[in-house]
Amino acid sequence: MSSSINHDVESSSVFPAQSKRYSKSFLKLILFGFSLVGLPLIGALINSAMSIDNLAEQSRKTVYQATEITHENRVIIDEIVLMERSVRQALILGDISLLEGYFQAHDEFEMATVKLFDLSSRVEQKLALEKLRLLELSIYREVLELDGGFERLNGLVDSFSVLLDAAYVFSSIGHNFIDLDVKKMLGFAEQARVSVQWQLIALIPFVILLAIVFSFFITRPIRQIDNAIYSLGQGELSKPILVKGPQNLKYLGERLDWMRRRLLKLEEQKIQFFRHVSHELKTPLTAILEGADLLAEGVTGKLTDKQQQIANILHSSSIQLHKHIENLLSFSALQTDKSALVKHQVDLSEVLDVVLENQNLSIMSKELHIEKNCPTLLLECDEEKTKIMLDNLLSNAIKFSPQGSCIRFNAIQTDQLIQLDVIDSGVGINEVDQERIFEPFYQGQSVPDSPIKGTGLGLSIALGYALAHGGKIETIERPNGAHFRLTLPAHDLERVV
Repeated sequence: MSSSINHDVESSSVFPAQSKRYSKSFLKLILFGFSLVGLPLIGALINSAMSIDNLAEQSRKTVYQATEITHENRVIIDEIVLMERSVRQALILGDISLLEGYFQAHDEFEMATVKLFDLSSRVEQKLALEKLRLLELSIYREVLELDGGFERLNGLVDSFSVLLDAAYVFSSIGHNFIDLDVKKMLGFAEQARVSVQWQLIALIPFVILLAIVFSFFITRPIRQIDNAIYSLGQGELSKPILVKGPQNLKYLGERLDWMRRRLLKLEEQKIQFFRHVSHELKTPLTAILEGADLLAEGVTGKLTDKQQQIANILHSSSIQLHKHIENLLSFSALQTDKSALVKHQVDLSEVLDVVLENQNLSIMSKELHIEKNCPTLLLECDEEKTKIMLDNLLSNAIKFSPQGSCIRFNAIQTDQLIQLDVIDSGVGINEVDQERIFEPFYQGQSVPDSPIKGTGLGLSIALGYALAHGGKIETIERPNGAHFRLTLPAHDLERVV
């Protein structure tokens, strides 16, 4: 025994050293693949980002310039209108002081033209703006040379019409250039879109090629590992595990095969243990059970009420313990595929009556009411294993049923299937337990308060025997209580085929 343990320890110590030696091979393969895929993608992303950034900057400048030019054009036209209005008012009213508004509008006009000159990026715009400034400047000089006379104002009024026309001409030139800039910007956007589109089209076959190559080098060993893990989970321990591929994945396959061998040894030890349980526990337990039965029946002499109560408890507990041992042995048989079925035709109603009779003491102790709606249904099955299925379903219902409640059995036949529903009035199945209720040794969230705890094997064994018969057990949702449905083929499927 000690040599076996030392051998396992030595094996465990050898594998980590190999892991350190080979651990980078798969990592290098992954990094190399990501690099091959990532570099062109990064290049395309950088190029697209630069194109978008340039387009955004140009769009920002174009929008800003268009907004400012439009605004200043509006200012110039408004100031020309104000200058003309001031001159007309001074001419009509004969008040030279009214030209104060003209001079203020002139100053605003000057500031707007200076700003427009800085915003204008083309020679045509600057020439039109300079012409506009010279026209306004000539009017301004004439206003300065009035010397208190109003006769010359008549000629100036007409000059404002020419100045306003020149302002509109400049505004039109500005809008034309804005349209050209917008079209140019749209051209850049279309060019960037086409460039990105062609880059993506060029990358698609490259990425597909890489996916094919790396799927060969990566997915094959991973699939082999997945199949190996699935085989281990299904208890298929006889077939050696072999993984081909990168060295650290091969090493992982060796570790899985080492685990398979260890599980095989543990399985053999477990089978041997259950055999010892059968011999070492069942024999003395039978003696205890028979002795408790003799005491309870008063064979050794009349017992007091308290002694009778203790004898009944011993007898009941012995029966429960005997049933737990039988469950463990049945579970062992299922795990080792030694639960061969000996089928013959039975009446399901009669089998159910036998099961109810065997559980009569537990039913009476909890004062439970049994509703049995099961007509004569002929079922081709292994009678003993069918009794175990029904007994485990009934035991589960009794365990979770409150004192004085009802347990219902409803059986029907549809086509070639017989369906038996077992419904209790207990707390029902917790939502957390729905996925694990049939797992071996799983107790669930709602454990009844009882001095004798279950093994968590009853439902698992019942499901195993149902599957062995080609049937199934499922849970049915209901507002309260638990509802299990056992479905079995009425005839032997192998014989029918």
